[in-house]
Amino acid sequence: MAAKGNEPDEFGDNAFDDSDEFGDDAFDGVDDADLEELEQLEHPSKRTKLSRDAESPDSQDRAHLALAERLLSEKFGYKAFRHEQAGAIQKILAGQNTLVIFPTGAGKSLCYQIPAIAFPELDETSGLREPENAGVTIVVSPLIALMKDQVDALRKRGIAADSIDSTKSWDDVKLIHDSLRKSLLRILYCAPERLNNEGFIESVKNIPGGIRLLAVDEAHCISEWGHSFRPDYLKVARFVDEVKAERVICLTATATPKVAQDVCKAFKISPSCVFQTSPYRPNLELNAKTVAGSASDAESILDVMFGKVKTECDLRFAELFKFLRANPGPTLVYVALQQQAENHAEALQKAGFNAAAFHAGMKTEVKQKIQDDFMDSKIQIVCATIAFGMGIDKADIRNVVHWDLSNTIEEYSQQIGRAGRDGLKSRCMFYLSPSAFYLREVFARRDLPSRQSLRGLLVDIFNIGSDFSVGQAFKVSHYKQGREFDIGASPLAIIYATLELHFGLFRAVTPEYSSYKFEAMKSYFPVIKKDPSPEAKAIFSGAKKKVKYHDIDVNAVARSSGLGRMDIVKKLNFLSDSGHIKLQVAGIEQRYLIQKKLPQTDAEIDAVLDKLYTDMETREEDALQRSREVMALITGRKCFALALAQHFGMGLPNGKSKCGHCTFCLTGVPVMAPPRPITRTTAAAIQGVLKATDVRDDPRFLTRVAFGISSPRLSQLGLMRLSAFRSLAHHDFEALLREFTKACDAANRKS
Repeated sequence: MAAKGNEPDEFGDNAFDDSDEFGDDAFDGVDDADLEELEQLEHPSKRTKLSRDAESPDSQDRAHLALAERLLSEKFGYKAFRHEQAGAIQKILAGQNTLVIFPTGAGKSLCYQIPAIAFPELDETSGLREPENAGVTIVVSPLIALMKDQVDALRKRGIAADSIDSTKSWDDVKLIHDSLRKSLLRILYCAPERLNNEGFIESVKNIPGGIRLLAVDEAHCISEWGHSFRPDYLKVARFVDEVKAERVICLTATATPKVAQDVCKAFKISPSCVFQTSPYRPNLELNAKTVAGSASDAESILDVMFGKVKTECDLRFAELFKFLRANPGPTLVYVALQQQAENHAEALQKAGFNAAAFHAGMKTEVKQKIQDDFMDSKIQIVCATIAFGMGIDKADIRNVVHWDLSNTIEEYSQQIGRAGRDGLKSRCMFYLSPSAFYLREVFARRDLPSRQSLRGLLVDIFNIGSDFSVGQAFKVSHYKQGREFDIGASPLAIIYATLELHFGLFRAVTPEYSSYKFEAMKSYFPVIKKDPSPEAKAIFSGAKKKVKYHDIDVNAVARSSGLGRMDIVKKLNFLSDSGHIKLQVAGIEQRYLIQKKLPQTDAEIDAVLDKLYTDMETREEDALQRSREVMALITGRKCFALALAQHFGMGLPNGKSKCGHCTFCLTGVPVMAPPRPITRTTAAAIQGVLKATDVRDDPRFLTRVAFGISSPRLSQLGLMRLSAFRSLAHHDFEALLREFTKACDAANRKS
């Protein structure tokens, strides 16, 4: 999913974590027989192609493989490549775009790390490039913590790597740019959002030797059919063209066949350059159990989710304690919300377990300490949201427990993949409770705005754009629009992406910062006065000193000087990178280049509205369906491991229909889905919500209040503090929506 909105609510940034996860160490300790069994799961067409390559490789392929194997041994200490690593690396070194679909822990990172350090040796052999033009490999990764871990690990191996992220100081960034200009860095990590930074784009365009390889981690995020589509990832493919990257490798642990097709289309990857291994892990026991409870138990669970009480029903915790005592060892307990993580850790500690909480709302230093202690086995159990586990290289995790229903099968697959990487027997337990589906329904339904809100947004977008002609760009603040039209940041970004991709109305271009200011260093005035360039003269005359900082209106300076805005920005970034100023930017505004005349009449706007709203309704249903798929996997009449493999278009080794050690295989009986408590909606219940607010223009807004789904408007009105909020959580959402629609219609008729 895309980044969350700014609203501080129970289901906003400070409550749960919705980021993606992945890990990158090999299957150390897995038996060779198991590895051979797994190798048989490759697609037949791809296996034939690889066999042909192996039987008659040309001299270049042999040389590339020999170099890669030597670097693997010298730098990483491995004797040989596993699975499809060698094939993927050969394609990259040969200059071909590649897609790697490996399960969590199967060594995806080696597929770009080896080529990154191989390029200088290939240059030396070919004589086509000098060392000062070695270029760099850029890795697009969504998580700062993982970037740090990977950079630290590479540096320990003597590999020049770094990352640019929000935690870096001004001096850090300056040193990184210096290293890039001198071709001293082999690998640079950055977040996908960084590719929208106009200064970053201009800087990497001028790296000596260029971008040798762009590695796109979590590449499934580019697909609208993926489980965590992010509009920012759509811009990665455009970035490749803008900076003229030589080749691309896309990596993911969770690509279904349809998602893989989307990724290949976006990055022009041929079928022969797709490498996939099965998610099946023979040493993992996949277990599930229904923890039945009454409606009051489910209500208690919801109270915990919203921080109203500290303990969940004793029945659920008793099952957890029993499981952990029977299966000691390092354990991850995954929960949905931050409050749950803290409550569970506290309950486990009181029961005598060595446990700690982990979630995105904690301070960075606290999270790092917990992660380090878990890695060093000073902490045995971590109760965490999905924020924990990304890049965790701990081979002896014995248990992974799912306390709540996973968002998707892909998410479940990633998380269980963290267990048993040493090849030893490990257990994964999935608990199903009466409230399992409610929370997922809240997550799924929060992104669909009301039809009225969406129409108001479209009118605003098209009005702003009407002042510009085709080929010109207009600017908007997503933050302001989200608050004004009651639409969260994630759905708002998807709306803009849909208008771009499906309607072709405009094209997202590099965002701009509305505010530039800088602190002048001692060298600034001598340098700027001696610089004869028109950009330097424009900056010197246009920057206004205000106490410590100089403010500069980049657009005004560009207009008055007749220079291009990007020329001014480029010079400011150069002065900052060179240490002459400390540049600060703020107030990001999205920019869109108009591709064709924007709709203006009511009929034109409504035509877009109808198609767009139908698309968003489909997205909502897709999200609900993904949760149903998780439930179906756990409660179906099929081996868990087989169902999981088939979800990704694969199967079990040798065509087996059973793994032999999951709950279904051991019992032959499907896990029973817990009954979901649904209360019949009454007129009195509806009136209780209507009395809490005078809003009568938006039935979906009122339904959100009743069901417990926050939004920007709901936060502004402070309704989450009232008893009406979540008062009808155990009612059917669609039934509530129908009732509030009737109430709004009646109120409008009276007025």
